[in-house]
Amino acid sequence: MTTTLNAIQTHKSSCKLLALACFVFLLTVQGYTRDYTDYVNLFIGSLNEGNTNPGATMPWGMASISPFNAYDTLNPDAWCRSPYLTGRPYISGFTQLNISGTGCPDLGTFTQVATHGPLSFSAFHNASVYSNEVARPGYYSVKLDKFNIKAEMTATERSTLTRYTFPAGSSNIMVNLGLGLTTRDGAVIQRLSDTEIAGSKTTGNFCGLTNTQIVYFYARVSKKPLESGVWDGDRKYHWFKRPMPGKNIGAYFTFETEEGEQVYVQTGFSFVSVENAKLNLETEQKTLDFEAIAKSAENAWNRELSKIKVEGGSEDDKIKFYTALYHILIHPNVFNDVNGDYVGYESDKIYNAGNRNRYTIFSLWDTYRTVHPFLSLVYPKKQSDMTSSLVDMYREGGWLPRWELAGMETGVMVGDPSLPVIADTYLRGIRDFDINTAYEAMVHNATANPATNILRPGLEYWLKYDFIPDDAPPVMHNFPKDMYENMLRHRVVWGSVSTALEYSIADWSLAQLASALGKNDDYDTFTKRSMLYRNNFDAQIGFVRPKLSDGSWVSPFDPTSHNLACFTEGSAWTYTFMVPHDMRGLIKLMGGPKRFVNKLQQCFDEGHFDVTNEPDIAYPYLFNYVKGEEWRTQKTVREIVERDFKNAPEGIPGNEDVGTLSTWLVYSMMGFYPDCPANMEYQLTSPVFSKVTIELDSDYYEGRQFVIEAPEATPDNIYISSMRLNGKAHKKHTIHHNELVKGGKLIYNLTHTKP
Repeated sequence: MTTTLNAIQTHKSSCKLLALACFVFLLTVQGYTRDYTDYVNLFIGSLNEGNTNPGATMPWGMASISPFNAYDTLNPDAWCRSPYLTGRPYISGFTQLNISGTGCPDLGTFTQVATHGPLSFSAFHNASVYSNEVARPGYYSVKLDKFNIKAEMTATERSTLTRYTFPAGSSNIMVNLGLGLTTRDGAVIQRLSDTEIAGSKTTGNFCGLTNTQIVYFYARVSKKPLESGVWDGDRKYHWFKRPMPGKNIGAYFTFETEEGEQVYVQTGFSFVSVENAKLNLETEQKTLDFEAIAKSAENAWNRELSKIKVEGGSEDDKIKFYTALYHILIHPNVFNDVNGDYVGYESDKIYNAGNRNRYTIFSLWDTYRTVHPFLSLVYPKKQSDMTSSLVDMYREGGWLPRWELAGMETGVMVGDPSLPVIADTYLRGIRDFDINTAYEAMVHNATANPATNILRPGLEYWLKYDFIPDDAPPVMHNFPKDMYENMLRHRVVWGSVSTALEYSIADWSLAQLASALGKNDDYDTFTKRSMLYRNNFDAQIGFVRPKLSDGSWVSPFDPTSHNLACFTEGSAWTYTFMVPHDMRGLIKLMGGPKRFVNKLQQCFDEGHFDVTNEPDIAYPYLFNYVKGEEWRTQKTVREIVERDFKNAPEGIPGNEDVGTLSTWLVYSMMGFYPDCPANMEYQLTSPVFSKVTIELDSDYYEGRQFVIEAPEATPDNIYISSMRLNGKAHKKHTIHHNELVKGGKLIYNLTHTKP
């Protein structure tokens, strides 16, 4: 709508009536009735360990720029996961290439710093109190009160643009390569001319692991400085033009500015070379027009956010919803340059992405549960390219990844989560990727020599014992040094029970894909393996629990204990119901529907459920598996939506996990949820909104729109009394993906009375 209004206002002096007619026509034809970015609060998640930031970026963009207030002037070595936390008093600069919503820090580098007065390279001296923050998709601004400087920033896909408005006198702009989030040291800076600099930074050490990346930049300022150069420590090198390597290094520009004078900094990035960083910048910022670039970013966000239109609910509900949708669309992000170049997975070789994008930052242990099924539904072309990216990683590095970051395997978390992502993508109807190589890669991950399997360190024990013994020693072997050295030399099973359950889910997903491809023997093999989780279920007490290699249970046993040797980031309560591929079987193991429901309800009543922890994130929907108990799902989901997610900085209840929690919220507010990857049934619950319209991509799906209506939706009317799908009574509390993507309408009748 904003774009349309601006166009009208430009011409209204010459043709008011024509402009009004055009406005009405555009609203009617395009359906634009609002600016969706108005409903995005970029400060949601910037507190309470949500680990988001209010900086400027594009949908799935490589580049981002965020205020950096995580530097603690009293404790400079303090570890922080995000560049920005609401309430921190000092901004130390503006970091670039930031990650949103991860539990460990990385990237967040090439920190821009603006000051007024004497030049200083001290992060302590250059930190400023701040005010007048404005943040909207694609734009951020703030006043640095100490220096009376207004800083504004925006981004293209692979570059950033910053505008500083200075007071009169001596003003400085610096790029500090020693200040930022990554815990890796090492950088190179070079002054190319009076107004240009370039360099590179070593990043990595994500979650304390040894992954390492090198990222390059090229930057230029819009005004010729009085002086420019580089520094090392506290010593500056005036007009120095050779590359300067070091740890605490950077470049500076000093200007004599008039009151209110604006100076711009344009920066391009690449994981391939400085030359490509410059190419990215010059391709995406052909002219120095801050307003145009910021508007382009806003339009890009509006275009993506408008794929789902919600009506009804409160203003806070809409803000929660569209902010969550915004957070979903940040990662995975573009990794290739404008010419297609990118660094291969676990490789120094440069590849070319051709006519599609290569993506990075795959937090798969988190995102296989919610983010990727959601992208398949609403943004299938993006999901297709992301799946192709995973397949290419197999071609380049020999394995499908577990947690990939900038072309490197971090080795974080457990299981084999690429498998459910690929299987789920294909089964949802996305077929324009190399399924034959994808299937080969999946089988390779699942069956490669167990004694040397990098991605499944517990595989040899799992297949030997049909469970992973808690007393199994770390897997230590002598591997070739050109392989993933850290993972191979320290193949330790983190959570014997958790890892076994994740392998079960991965193999079940592989079995579903095998069935779809007509590979019946593989289907039988992997289905059988997927049921091995039962060997960790103790029917006497109704919990999954660890075993020893002699087959006995580990004792003593406390189902509330977060024992890292047994459970990954959780307890027996967190994992007992995490068998989405065999929920009917689990109900039988627990002694029937009544015992199942009672135990699941106990998990909530006694506070064992943690919405911020991925293994139990589907628990609220599991009541749907017992006829007559579906109301519990409706009640529980709505309580979590209202209690744990807010229009406030603490509005995400814990680590965002690269969009995972936000996707749970978006699904839950719309009224359906994919509780099991590679299973095409969505679980239904009561929607928050009176109407939800999902635009479907005609290149992938038969329908144009799927509409959800709930005319009686209010905070009190949370129970489903009846439903109608395309005019016919719908009595199941599930809906199949294929029904949804054909298009149509699902109407809920809601009431405040529990069934």
